Amino acid sequence: MSTLSLKGPHWVTARQHRRVLVLSAAAVALSLVSMAWLRYWDSRTVGTDQDHGYALLRIAVDWAANGLLFVPLLVGAFVAGPLLARELESGTYKLALTQSVTPTRWLASKLLVAGAAAIAGTLVLIGTFRLGWANVEGTSMFQWYDQGVFAASGPVLVAHGLLAVGVGAVLGQLVRRTVVAMSAAGAVTGTVLLVLSTLRWDWLPVRTATAPFAPGGEVVAVVPDDARQAEAGLLTDTGERLEGWYCAEPFDPAYCRNDVTVASHFADYYPASYYWPLQLIETGICLVLAALAVYAAFRILRARHG
Repeated sequence: MSTLSLKGPHWVTARQHRRVLVLSAAAVALSLVSMAWLRYWDSRTVGTDQDHGYALLRIAVDWAANGLLFVPLLVGAFVAGPLLARELESGTYKLALTQSVTPTRWLASKLLVAGAAAIAGTLVLIGTFRLGWANVEGTSMFQWYDQGVFAASGPVLVAHGLLAVGVGAVLGQLVRRTVVAMSAAGAVTGTVLLVLSTLRWDWLPVRTATAPFAPGGEVVAVVPDDARQAEAGLLTDTGERLEGWYCAEPFDPAYCRNDVTVASHFADYYPASYYWPLQLIETGICLVLAALAVYAAFRILRARHG
């Protein structure tokens, strides 16, 4: 972010934290260049005896998928600690308030710079991830529903970053101790995102596929290959789901328990068409939570500084 285009407290904020902003931009740019080079190497060596590019590309995409899960935690820790708590702890924020800058404008400038940097950085990181993911999509560990892939491949990562900004704004003012605020913001942000990832599969109804209980009646044959399977089992002739071990042989009624009549297999699954609806639902929830957190941050500011 260029400080030349910023004015007033926005310029001051960017100037104060220019080293972090520059290093973050450099890291994002390096990630993009590295992924583009691995993608190019893979395209040049595919089908040859020296096809090492694909293996390295898979490693890079795996690292990226797992690493991007922690980006919102770092954003929240930075906002809560160096951006807010450090100034409140040392009292340097009072200098800004003596320069005809209201407390509200002071906080708004901090959050605007942090939010703009989070949006720009996460958008580039999403593009970087999708650049590499395009060559390994649908293979083991890189399905659309895998935790890291889902978080790194769509707009939900941007929303996670903005939620972290809101959480950091609240905790930075409440804690007012740099290291403690950073730890608290990272922990709270991670907990919220963990809860959202757990609830993710409850937003849309699960689909169910069935197949006859007979040789060749594997239910996986009627479940799309790119679907996320949630649960599978047996159904009785009355439609009751059976839990536990009922048949020693999967498709031979002669090896089933005598107290039940197994009629078919079933499998619950989430189709790949759920990807974008789930992305948009979680993005919307995170944006609402971020807005509430920012509102709470301004309320805390007004209560303490008028």
